[in-house]
Amino acid sequence: MHLLPYDSETIVSSLTKKEVLTQLNRVTREVNFLDQRTLAKDEVLFNGFIGRKGFRISKTVERGDTFLPLILGQVQATPRGCIIFINYRLFPGAVFFLAFWTIVLLAFTIFYSFVFTNYAYAVLCLALGLFNYGIAMYFFNRQVKVSRNVFHQLINFQMKD
Repeated sequence: MHLLPYDSETIVSSLTKKEVLTQLNRVTREVNFLDQRTLAKDEVLFNGFIGRKGFRISKTVERGDTFLPLILGQVQATPRGCIIFINYRLFPGAVFFLAFWTIVLLAFTIFYSFVFTNYAYAVLCLALGLFNYGIAMYFFNRQVKVSRNVFHQLINFQMKD
């Protein structure tokens, strides 16, 4: 478990780079949430973009999840398959709100420690800030685990002709 909402891994696959990107492309859709026709279907596992060198995806969900990780990946070909470099991180909006509330509660802690000298409020603000950050990290790591399992199942699945 990391102290920042970030995780990474490297996967060595016996599939070729083209097979991995094709398989990802088959279960990934670019979604426009304003158009009902592009919303997820049963065979769609990820939302995002698949390029020639890598991908930027997230697991499909039926309802919003603030701590859903953004999966950034690069695929490099090797003579016997490929290497997939994956980074899991929070979406920028979630990072903004996590940083905002952490900074606000830390500022209140400092304010109540040195300006008002009300240590009970200072401790309360610090505890709330740590609790907020701890909950965010817990839910982020839980969602990374779920997304990682879905991705691994997809990569280990054998190609069908």
